[in-house]
This record gives sequence, C-alpha cells and structure tokens, in this order.
Amino acid sequence: MATKAMTKLLAIADMVSLSCSLLMVALILVTAMNESLKMETMIGDAVVSKGRLINDRVCDEIYVVGEGETLQTISDKCGDPFIVERNPHVHDPDDVFPGLVIALRPTKLWP
Repeated sequence: MATKAMTKLLAIADMVSLSCSLLMVALILVTAMNESLKMETMIGDAVVSKGRLINDRVCDEIYVVGEGETLQTISDKCGDPFIVERNPHVHDPDDVFPGLVIALRPTKLWP
C-alpha cells in the first residue's frame, strides 16, 4: 500500500517538475523574442532605438549616453568640444557606454 502511494506521489512530482520546466522554457523564449524586438537598427549613420532616432535626442546639461553614441558624436551634435574635461569620471574617451551620465554645456539645444 505504501509503495503505491509513493509511486503516485513520485508521478505527481515528476509532472509538476516537467510543467515547471516547460513554463520556464516558454518564459525564456518570450523574453528573448521581446528583447530582439527592442534591438536598435542602423539607418545610414543614424541609429534608430525603439522607433526614435537617437540623433533627435535633446542636448541638455545632463545627458545620458545612448546606444551607438560616442563622445565625438555627442560633441558634434551638442556643440560641446570639452566633454572629457567636464566629466572627470570619464577616464577613457573610447570607453563610453549606454547609460553613462555626462555633463554638457551645449551650444545647440536641438540637433
């Protein structure tokens, strides 16, 4: 009697485990598809991120670097040639990443 009950419990545990595994795989696939839809696209020299041109971003005194931007492109767009001097936390001008916050003194507010 105890072996039948144990066998049933093991079968139920196996089914629950299988269901959880399939659910996890489905969630991973959905997340991967969602991330691939958010990817940025290059059109000529412009980068399109989430349906908006990055070059259309406003040059404020506090600027968050976007995907595909460099200090040179930000300097050209905003008219501030002294970005590195105003941002001591930027040690290497080539090591700029999306999300980096920098201070600007823009001469062009709109690109």
